[in-house]
This record gives sequence, C-alpha cells and structure tokens, in this order.
Amino acid sequence: MHSLEWVRFLSSPITRIGRKAGNVLQAISQVYQGWTGDRRRFFHFGLIVGSNQLACREAGTADNANRILGSPVSRYGRRSQFEKASRHLRTTRTPESSSSRTPLADSRGILTPSSLHFERHHAGVPTIDPDEHRLLVHGMVERPLVFTVADLKRLPSVSRVCFIECAGNGGSEWGPRTAPDVQQSHGLASCSEWTGVPLSVLLTEAGARAGSSWLLVEGADACKMQRSVPIQKAMDDAIVAYGQNGEALRPEQGYPVRLVLPGWEGNTSVKWLRRIKVWDRPHMTRDETSRYTELLRDGRSRQFSFVMEVKSVITFPSGRLKLPGPGHFEIRGLAWSGRGAIERVEVSTDAGRTWLHAEVQEPRLRKAFTRFRFPWRWEGGPAVLQSRAIDDQGYRQPTVAELIAARGANSAYHNNAIKGWRVAADGWVSSASG
Repeated sequence: MHSLEWVRFLSSPITRIGRKAGNVLQAISQVYQGWTGDRRRFFHFGLIVGSNQLACREAGTADNANRILGSPVSRYGRRSQFEKASRHLRTTRTPESSSSRTPLADSRGILTPSSLHFERHHAGVPTIDPDEHRLLVHGMVERPLVFTVADLKRLPSVSRVCFIECAGNGGSEWGPRTAPDVQQSHGLASCSEWTGVPLSVLLTEAGARAGSSWLLVEGADACKMQRSVPIQKAMDDAIVAYGQNGEALRPEQGYPVRLVLPGWEGNTSVKWLRRIKVWDRPHMTRDETSRYTELLRDGRSRQFSFVMEVKSVITFPSGRLKLPGPGHFEIRGLAWSGRGAIERVEVSTDAGRTWLHAEVQEPRLRKAFTRFRFPWRWEGGPAVLQSRAIDDQGYRQPTVAELIAARGANSAYHNNAIKGWRVAADGWVSSASG
C-alpha cells in the first residue's frame, strides 16, 4: 500500500475520537513529512497511532456521559442537582411569622444567592403587582408625592453591596445551650448587591421641611410593618431598592420595592415599602416598643439601637462537620460591621488563650461580608476554635461575659459575641460558648 494511503487509512477512525485526535494527526503529519519508507520508521509510526487510539478509547469508556447530549438552553438558570445547600426553616405556630436561615457553612465568596438569603416575616409574603404598587412620600414635605415602580426606575440609581442582619441573629448564643451549627446560630444574616434609588433623592424631590428629623416607613404586608428612622440615615446611604444581585427582588425579599439601610438591624429595612412619612419625632410604633428593644440590668430599655456591631464567625470547621483526621486545614469564616469595614480578624485555636492574625481577604467593603482564613495544623487532640473581628472604628468583638456585664442577660437582640466551636479527638465539631 502506498504511504499516503496508509496515512488516510490509519487516520480515518481517529478523526472521530475527540480532543486527542488533533495530537494524533499532528504526529501522523510529522511522521509522513519525514517518511523515508524504511521499516523502522514505519513501525515507530504505528506505535504512535496505536497508543493514542487506545488512550482515546479508554477515556471515552471511562466517561460515557460525554457521549450523551446535555440539557438544552433554558429560560432561567438552575443550580446543579448535586448541590443541596438550603435554608433552615424555624417554624412557629404561625408559619407566616417564621424565619429561614442562610447556610453560611456552604457559602462561597461574600454574596449570598438571592434564593438563599434569610427570611424573617411578621405576616407572610404578600403577592404584589408592580404595576399597581405605589409609594407615598408625605408628612412634613413641600410636595407630597406618589411614585410608581416605573417612576422609581427612571430616577438616578445606585448599587451597593451590604449585609442585612436580623437583630435577633445570635439570640440563641446568650446562654450555655447554644445552636448546634453556624446556620442556626448566625444564619439570620446575608449579603447582597442592592440596586435602587437613593432615599435622599426622593426626600429632596418632595422637599423635606425644616425641623423634620424622623421618618415613619411602612410596608404593604398584612401587619403593616412600621419603623421610625432618623432622617440623617435616610440622607446618608439608604436605598429604595428594586434589584438584588442583578435581578428583580424576590417576593420574600420585598418585591417590588423595599428599603435597605446598610449596617442597621434588618427590621428597619422595611420590605414591600409603600409609605414614607416625614416627621419631627419617632412614632413609637408596636415594632419598636414591644419588640426590638432591650431590657438592661437596671430596668431601663435600650431603644433605637439600630447599628449591628462588628461580628465574625468561623464557618469551617463548624458545628456538625467532621474533620477526616489530623493534618493541615484552612480555618475559614466571615466578618462584618455595621459601622464600616473590617480592619483585622484574629483566630484562636485554644479557647481564647492566645490569638493570631488571620488573613483578611479582598474585597474589604464597608458594611458588607468580608472573608478571612487562617492555616491550621490539627494534631488530633481536643481544640476550641474562635474568631474575633476589629472594625476600622477600633471596636473589637466582645465575649459573651463582656456583653452580659454591659447589658445584662435579658436581651434577645444584638448579640455580637465571640462564637466558639469545639473539635473533639474523633474530628466531630460541636458548639462551644464564646
């Protein structure tokens, strides 16, 4: 057989094999270009072709899925069937006033997927037609205004990455009986990119009168959630948001519009926003008197404690996880502060006796989740892992004992104490008090 015919004969099945075919044909070309007709080169050529054919055939049989067409293009994306992260539901006798918690141990980066953002409702999730929804701005203003959702989307917009945290996040950590995993202890906090109109634009357009100092903000849910908000915050970084993480708000996150007050307790970021009343004093609503106040040691109540102070938590290793055995691990976690950016994070592996600096990863945004990591060699003995964060205002995350000394033990809100995880000799991780 002529040499050229040999090339055609041997290459024809290879062209149907896949990625390795290019390498095979290149080898064929090189051999053919240097072809002299001698028997030694011919057998060398045959070995190259045969070995590559065998490799391609073995790769094909090892992964038969590559031979099957995948799913077609869809109108809306979905996650892999192998990913199982989900929110933890804490049900009550009234499901409409329950909560769900973000799986922080499964999170990647600093943004929480909209579908995994925590929920806390007081009267369930309303169904609101955006074409029918209206936002009223009235009270001590020169021009009372009513905005449609379309009106809001025509105004100058901003996007800000910030966390939202329920005031009750960590409420289970005050006493000796603490939550078993990080989702249940700290999962009432999530971080998203929020897009909408600065609230200052709406107030300027309405013309807030001299002497006005507070706002009453109200939602369109069945309980008409209301909170009083100082006008200084409204003119600073507050957003009337209609977008979350690049798409429209989810219904459970306030669709079609919600208030976002970066760094402040989550209940002030009223969802399904329908009314803003400009006034000269707080309204003392049900949701800021009977709730979201803290009884101090001396019997007084701590009210309007809006800011969520600096906080951190180790997400790996954390409760209900098991280390496979002694060796090198990377301790990972999240830190955030309602007053600014995270300056540094320290990690202890001996229950707080010694502290070492962790690496704080970029981006390090104000009032947003920030990731940290710390290399650790576990020798196989018992250990207690803790983290504490310090923000750019110099505030350091306290211990539970320090919080109780300052406020007493009657509060269910604003617990930003150090959280510990106990590693047993068999590798199982459980909760430990801070």
